[in-house]
Amino acid sequence: MEYRKLGASGLKVSEISLGSWLTYGGYVGKEAARQSILKAYDAGVNFFDTANVYMQGEAERVVGEALSRLPRSTYVLATKVRGPMGDLPNQQGLSRKHIMEQCDASLKRLGTDYIDLYYCHYPDTETPMEETYRAMDDLVGQGKVLYVGFSNMSASDIKQAVGVVERRGLRPIVANQPLYNMFAADIEAEVLPLCDRHGIGQVVYSPLAQGVLAGRFKSVSDLTGSARAADANGGEAVRSWLKEEYVDRARILQEMASDFGLTLSQLALAWTLRHPQVASAIVGASRPEQVEENVRASGVRLSGAQWAEFEAVLGG
Repeated sequence: MEYRKLGASGLKVSEISLGSWLTYGGYVGKEAARQSILKAYDAGVNFFDTANVYMQGEAERVVGEALSRLPRSTYVLATKVRGPMGDLPNQQGLSRKHIMEQCDASLKRLGTDYIDLYYCHYPDTETPMEETYRAMDDLVGQGKVLYVGFSNMSASDIKQAVGVVERRGLRPIVANQPLYNMFAADIEAEVLPLCDRHGIGQVVYSPLAQGVLAGRFKSVSDLTGSARAADANGGEAVRSWLKEEYVDRARILQEMASDFGLTLSQLALAWTLRHPQVASAIVGASRPEQVEENVRASGVRLSGAQWAEFEAVLGG
């Protein structure tokens, strides 16, 4: 496993990180989740990602229980705040009240004294950004959070957030968590250059397009029938890849990857990591064997000419 600095911070994270969206606390059993987490750790993964809304806190509990067996200083733990954790008005959003209360709740579920990286999960247009980032800054000052990040932000949102932080002298934002994979590279146009100017590193999610870029599906019907596509909590995101063009391109890419001695998932992960701003790519795993395959993508480096071959396929 190789490690990269997260943005302009001094924090080093593994190139491959393990997430828990749609898996832990959901259709993956606790023991399988525990085994996958410990396998990832043994393989050099030091970065684990979750969120309070994943299965309404259950994912945090599962991740926290598995990591409790390990020395706290040896891993980096990230979670998020924003989504609804109840039906009442103040049980969602990025208000100071919700952030403070949910940080304490996440700490309890995770069974830890501090969160290494705390994200604003997605924008809240009803709350002033100054209120949000002052609250996040206060959590750092209290020692409950070490670093601050945001996720699912447009370039415009990022400019506004960075402006607030810099004008008010708050602790810098060090991470952005965007969607990024071989089929979804929109962030390359504006988000990556903007974040680079402000020392914000990328921790990308869905690098395998929910399994399409892992070669798990030979047709759209295979994807439609998968457990993740049927999941009520996140199946819509999985079903967004229900397009024959993606499955067809994945089939071609898989054949090309084999010529380089790579699996399709290793190729897809290496593709995201080819960009120096990407500190880590988050993968999910329902079995330890999936972790073993994915971590082998760390350190894979292809030449510009080789990447050009794949880009030709991606360009259609």
